Amino acid sequence: MKRLLLLVILLPVLSWAQDGTTMSWLDNRFRVDPTVNQVSFVVKRDKDSRSIVLVRPDGVKYYSWRHPENVSWYDEPGMDIISIEKPMPGPWQAVGKVTPNNQVAVLSDLKLEVSDLPSRLYQSETLKFTARLTQSGKLLTMRDFLDRLKLSVVFYEYVEDIESLPVEARPGPIVIGEFADDGLDFDEVPGDGVFTVALQINIMPGKYRVKLNSGNGIFLRTVEQQVLVYPPPMTASFIQGRSANEAHQVVVESEDGALLPGSLAAHIEQEDPEGKVIISQQHAMADEAEMKVRLPNAKAPGRYAWSGWLYATDNFDKRELIFKLPKNHFAVMAELQLDRNLEEFRAYQEEKERQAELKRLEAEKQAARSKTLKIIMAVNLLVIVLVVVVTFLWRKRKLKKALEDKALVVPTS
Repeated sequence: MKRLLLLVILLPVLSWAQDGTTMSWLDNRFRVDPTVNQVSFVVKRDKDSRSIVLVRPDGVKYYSWRHPENVSWYDEPGMDIISIEKPMPGPWQAVGKVTPNNQVAVLSDLKLEVSDLPSRLYQSETLKFTARLTQSGKLLTMRDFLDRLKLSVVFYEYVEDIESLPVEARPGPIVIGEFADDGLDFDEVPGDGVFTVALQINIMPGKYRVKLNSGNGIFLRTVEQQVLVYPPPMTASFIQGRSANEAHQVVVESEDGALLPGSLAAHIEQEDPEGKVIISQQHAMADEAEMKVRLPNAKAPGRYAWSGWLYATDNFDKRELIFKLPKNHFAVMAELQLDRNLEEFRAYQEEKERQAELKRLEAEKQAARSKTLKIIMAVNLLVIVLVVVVTFLWRKRKLKKALEDKALVVPTS
């Protein structure tokens, strides 16, 4: 009766087994069919107990701390998850303090299905990327297994014939993102077996190998792909208003021919010193390859921030692009201080111009005085010369007349 009850409890678990795989349950024993290429055991045990010992059909024992390379083992209080590539066919046994429910789930024919990454990626873009874990072609939704499956996307710089290099000379991993099935961010439905990650390509342009890894070793298989990362096809520049009455701007410009004309759109969030967020949105006209987003000038002094998202369409393969704009900060000075600074600057400039004008007028006056003095001196000199000449001529004429008068007087005999 007890075994019958145990079998009824385990029937839902056995439904995950691969079609054609036969298993018999007796004292934590189970049978692996010769057609199984990969199998995972989810074993629930007492929380205070140690990890189980997994016994192979030929008697070889596997431990959480000692097992061959084709075995991955994840353990935590109350649970063991063991995955084996190409397991030995035959009866296996889990030895340990397994819970009274005898919950040993055997998952076989597991496949990791991953969406293909575009061969052309852009630096700083954000990409929705999905992965699915299936069993016999159906989505696996066993939460005990999936909740502990830490899938991450890892980039490696591309190197030809990397296997010939020593381990220390090989490129190191660059973790770009981790998958989640929680219904947050880009994930659509929580717990549906579809894992999603928002890949932010914050790496330098170049050629890379991309691998999907299970960081905690639950799932051995990896998916590898080669991609090219290009520089961003657009730039976003912030222009702060020069006065309280002038709006701020985010100017978005694209590389020639990189984006489909008219596909640019922007969502900009501006945060004031008190944490209030103002949203500004804009999109380009049908034939435009750039745009300007006007941000309201709050005028109040303090530290501000702006961030947002840019959207566009790749002109090469018509792929939709998303770029996240990181948070940037700018400051607005107090209006009184700004006015005082401007007034002081204007007064300084006006005084400088006034002094320059005074110097110019004084120079002109000096030049005029010098010219007048020269004219006066010339006139005086001319007058003196004329007086001298006239006096000389007058005396000469007077002398001549006197001589003539003396000659006319004839003496009497």
